[in-house]
Order: sequence, then structure tokens, then C-alpha cells
Amino acid sequence: MIIYKYILKNHIAPFVFSNITLMAVFLLQFLMKFADKLVGKGLSTWVIFQLIVYNLAWMVVLVVPMAVLIATLMAFGSMAQNNEVAIFKASGLSLYKMIIPPLFGSILVAYLLIMFNNHVYPNANHAARVLGNDISRKKPTLSLVPGIFSQEVQNYAILARDIDPKTNELSNVTIYDYSSPSKVNIVSAIKGKIYFTADQKKLMLDLTNGEIHESEVVNFIPYRKLKFKRHKIAMDASQFSFQQSSNDLSRGEREMGANEMLLIVDSLQLIENRFFKELNDRVNRAFKNDSIYAYNKINFSSTNLKGIYFRIEDRIRSVQSSITVNTRQIDYNRINMNAFWVEIHKKYSIPFACIVFILIGAPLGTMLRKGGFGVAAGVSLIFFLIYWAFLIGGEKLADRNLLSPFWGMWAANFVLGAFGLFITYKAAKEKIELRFDFITKLIPKSWKQQSEDENS
Repeated sequence: MIIYKYILKNHIAPFVFSNITLMAVFLLQFLMKFADKLVGKGLSTWVIFQLIVYNLAWMVVLVVPMAVLIATLMAFGSMAQNNEVAIFKASGLSLYKMIIPPLFGSILVAYLLIMFNNHVYPNANHAARVLGNDISRKKPTLSLVPGIFSQEVQNYAILARDIDPKTNELSNVTIYDYSSPSKVNIVSAIKGKIYFTADQKKLMLDLTNGEIHESEVVNFIPYRKLKFKRHKIAMDASQFSFQQSSNDLSRGEREMGANEMLLIVDSLQLIENRFFKELNDRVNRAFKNDSIYAYNKINFSSTNLKGIYFRIEDRIRSVQSSITVNTRQIDYNRINMNAFWVEIHKKYSIPFACIVFILIGAPLGTMLRKGGFGVAAGVSLIFFLIYWAFLIGGEKLADRNLLSPFWGMWAANFVLGAFGLFITYKAAKEKIELRFDFITKLIPKSWKQQSEDENS
């Protein structure tokens, strides 16, 4: 029992370290990808923090299985490097028994990840999508350039010959007001000041010493000219302010738990059954009791054959069109069902990978005899690429109705799980040992000679 606790303890620190490191890598990639969408929009620190926290959910789903494999390779590699594995075997503890503690630990991690996938991840994913849409709708802060008309504010064109960037004071201002469909107002002022209201919903122009020229759009005869000492214009600035939408929006398949999606799948199955019934009815009417066969009783010798052929041809086209529409409805409904089934299976297949990676990491760690993070991460990368290639390929094939969603999402676990059982058996029998001496054979002899001369 003490040995089991010791083996499990050796996994905890590498597991935590791997999670933190991989999360940092994913987070850096996310920030680099979305930096251009966040910079220059005047978003508060709290909004950016919310966006990052919501997106941490999908990172956790991907990182945890990867961290399990790296931690297992590091733990067993370190124990093999320190000859602890050999000591355990000499004391009668086989590799099969050494795998038991991390295997039970991976089952617990897989269970927690399943709960996370069904209760936390959908809500976080939905909140991230809603917040991302709100951010994308927000335009950058208004920027005025001296001597150039700005049309960033809807229904207004603003020109200022001189601008003081420190005080936001404008000189020699001209404004074209198109807010009224039937009128055009041209406002000119010697000086002015531009600023946002406290709630960021209005953009205020405070003008002094100017004129307002007002005319009709169609008929220019009614014309008015007003002089003012001070005049304020309130313009809609909602496009420049950030407003968060409510979360009461429709959800996609990645924003629901498995139970919610199963209810939708049941409804889609009922719709599919109805489509199949309609298709069968149409086929039966077309080929069994259809009026087309009534033409067999016509005396073709005394009837216009060309007219009969046209009538039969039209009837066939009509039947063919209705059957085509029905089959397309079935195909579209099946694609929707597959999309939900893919997400349902994914919520369980990815956590199950934690168990599969234990079967791979434990024997590989004893063969590598290296407990460093670099070696473990390098070897793990190979299996990550294989796993995600299976997963992404299976999802694409399942979405196109070319492969069952079950096999699309679970094939990677079955293939890598079989490989893990195989190398576990071989490692337990001590029939496989991984060495990297072959790499030195790839180095040119001239480089080796040069290195030896430098060392001497």
C-alpha cells in the first residue's frame, strides 16, 4: 500500500506542472490569435478577463488528457532512471501492479472531466460566444483626423480643420447631418468640443459661434439659415460603447450537456421517422396504385401518343421531384443528428483518453528511463498528433454521414488503447527497450571528429 501511495505521489507534481505549462501555451496562442480583435476597442480589463476565463474551459478539456500522458511518462521515467522500477520488480511488484494506482487516479480524473464537460464547459462556451459577438460588434473609439471628413458616426459627416488631442477642442468645424431623411443640415462653427456622455451611448458636439443651413432633400427652395452662439448636437454612439447581451440566446451543440442533446436527438429521430413514412407513402403511390398505370388501358392506336407521353413524363418528373425533396430532408436531418451525436460521444471519449494514456505512458516511461519534461513532452506530442488526427478526421466523416459518430469519436481510444495494452505486455515481459543511440549514427563523422578535437 505504501508503494502504491509513493507511485501515485510521483504523478501529482508532474501532472500539476504539465497542466500549468500546457494551459500557458494554449492561453498564449489564444491571446496571439485574438489580440487584433481586442486591441484598440477600449475594452475594460474586466471584459477581457471574462473572455479569457470563459475560453479556459475548452483549454481544460484538451489539456487534462495531455497532462496525464506527460505526467505518467515523467513519473515512470524518473522511477526507471533511479532504478526504482527494478527494485519494485525485484520485490515482486510487476508492472501491471505498478500501473494500478495511476490507473485508478486516471479514472477519477476522467469522471471529473466528464462532469466538467456536461455542466461547466457548455455554459462557459456559450458565454464566450455571446461575449465574443458583443466585442466584434463594438467599433474602435472615434478618431478624427484634421482636414478629413469622418463618417464613423452613422448619419453624420464631421470635418475639423484643427484638433487639439489633449483637450478634444475642434476649430473650423463643418458637419453634414443626414439624420432626417427629408432634410439635410449643414452646421459650421468656429470652435467646438467633442466628448462621450457618461454612459457612452451619446457622442456630444458642443459648438460655439456658428451657423446652421437647412434645406429639403428634393426641393431646395425652402431654405433656412440660423446663427448661434452655442449649439449642442447629440449623436448616437452605441456602436462605440460595449454592451453585453444576455445569455438567453439559442445554443449550439457545443453549448449543451449530453442530457440536453439527447432530448434534441430524440426529437430529430421522430422527425426522421416521419420523413421516412412520407417517403414510403410517396413511393407506394408512385409505383403501386398510381394513375400512371391507368394508361395501360388506353387504346394507343386511336389516341395521340405524343400527348400521352408528355403526360406520363410530367407525372414521373413530379414523383421524382417529391421523392428528391424528401430524401434531402432525411439527409439534412441525419447530418443534424450526427452533429449532436458527435458532441455527445466527444464528452465521454476525450475523458476516456486519460485512461488510455496511462496504458501508453507507464510502459513507455520504463523504456525511456528519462524523467525530464522535455523528453516526456516530445514523446507525448507524437501520440497527441495521432489522437487528434483520429478525432478531427472522425468528426469530419461523421458530420458528412460517412462514418458512425460512435466510431468517429472512439476509434482513437480503441487504436491507442490496443497499442497501450500491447506495449504494457511487452514492457512487463522486458522484451522492448527504447534507446536513442541510432541518432548518433546520423551525425556526420567529420562533426564527431571536430567535436572530439575541441574537447581534447
